[in-house]
Amino acid sequence: MRSGRGAQSGAGRADAERRGLWLPPCFLEACLAGTMNVPELRSRLSQAGQAHLLQFWPELEEAQQMELYAELEAMNFEELHVFFQKATAESSQAQRDGMDARMEPVPREVLGSATRDQDQLQAWENEGLFQISQNKVAVLLLAGGQGTRLGVAYPKGMYDVGLPSHKTLFQIQAERILKLQQLAEKYHGNKCIIPWYIMTSGRTMESTEEFFAKHKYFGLRKENVIFFQQGMLPAMTFDGKIILEEKHKVSMAPDGNGGLYRALAAQNIVQDMERRGVGCVHVYCVDNILVRVADPRFIGFCVRKGADCGAKVVEKTNPTEPVGVVCRVDGVYQVVEYSEIALATAQKRGPDGRLQFSAGNIANHFFTVPFLRDVVKVHEPRLLHHVAQKKIPCVGPQGQRVKPDKPNGIKMEKFVFDIFQFARKFVVYEVLREDEFSPLKNADSQNGKDNPTTARHALMSLHHCWVLNAGGHFIDENGSRLPAIPRLKDANDVPIQCEISPLISYAGEGIESYVAGREFHAPLIIDEDGVHELVKNGL
Repeated sequence: MRSGRGAQSGAGRADAERRGLWLPPCFLEACLAGTMNVPELRSRLSQAGQAHLLQFWPELEEAQQMELYAELEAMNFEELHVFFQKATAESSQAQRDGMDARMEPVPREVLGSATRDQDQLQAWENEGLFQISQNKVAVLLLAGGQGTRLGVAYPKGMYDVGLPSHKTLFQIQAERILKLQQLAEKYHGNKCIIPWYIMTSGRTMESTEEFFAKHKYFGLRKENVIFFQQGMLPAMTFDGKIILEEKHKVSMAPDGNGGLYRALAAQNIVQDMERRGVGCVHVYCVDNILVRVADPRFIGFCVRKGADCGAKVVEKTNPTEPVGVVCRVDGVYQVVEYSEIALATAQKRGPDGRLQFSAGNIANHFFTVPFLRDVVKVHEPRLLHHVAQKKIPCVGPQGQRVKPDKPNGIKMEKFVFDIFQFARKFVVYEVLREDEFSPLKNADSQNGKDNPTTARHALMSLHHCWVLNAGGHFIDENGSRLPAIPRLKDANDVPIQCEISPLISYAGEGIESYVAGREFHAPLIIDEDGVHELVKNGL
């Protein structure tokens, strides 16, 4: 797709912005001036095998014709054809190739562990805080997804999982950045900034920007919160025909979180990082309520190892857990999807009893800025799109709306981890799931996993641990101390309601003065206004 967003008028403009269409101004000006060259467009479409896209043209109102014309004129059909051919060929090859014989686990020499390397954690944390204090660290948030599976039409980052504070994911992450800036300044004496780059999609850009403006950027300075937009690609049938969502609209979808690298190039984001003197970037997904944004231990570990690329992982809970695995394939680091691994391979264990292929990918990465620059300038064109078969709402031959009950086409996307292969020094950092990973993907009414309840419980369970570790205790209505068993064993366990503001503690540090030697009734909130026991609120 060619880039360069233009402006449209009225409902057409709003819809185009929602859909993230990058429409060159010259095309839009031509449309508005009534100079659409429809015969030429028909010829282009015919040559590309996409003539069906104008089959309803005579039925469209003038505004709809203008919108469809501009949308189609902005497409590079030759490029799309190449994407489709390579993606489908790669998908077929992957199905034929057995991964198992070519896979190797992550070797211990490139692995750092929050549990197995406890004697080094403080040194790594100190290094990370030093890098932050020198304005060398930025964070990059992948926030292109809507909350469709959550049952809402707005961006996931705006979701309230039902914490006592009712903070959204965006606010929690912003406050962690604020706290980390304070910690780095406290330990190193330098006032510092962690720039926050936020990649949206056409569906989330406008509402995300409005949400941040409404909430005054959650205490961050506006100029240090940089929004940019990933590209969109049309959905296609299995034989390469572009799908119409409506008579005058192509079915479009974001080009995957790996569309990050093309977006970085198109919108000069790496240049902005270099202008600010940033040396490394922490990249993560919006939906993890426990994410340690710009985690100093992770950053310090990667810097001390001399890595240009790193992945944070959690240990798989069992061989069949549906999560991708970070490993080596033919000597090259990549993420292998669980569906590509045979059960016998997934079940292999080492002498210590751990799964050999245990490094579960959580879309949490470290990149140096020079590495990102090389990816953007040299390697990105080599990245292939992955094929995802989808049930795509479309327009039938007679113009009727069709909602298929089985996959009828594909969406093409790239993955953020596709660039591991280009790293000169790749490292892996393993953390505890209960400390750092609880994704929000499904509505509460669904399968009981990765939903608002599990996310809320994970955060409150973690904060309960912090209180206990800092010398605090919880008591019941009779004044008896509750058992110190904060970790949740299954989805039916209900944690003690306890929430600690990120502005008070980033990762459990510094709360002794609030809780040591004290007993509390739940629900408990500790924030910048003090300690609150909300017994009478019935929360």
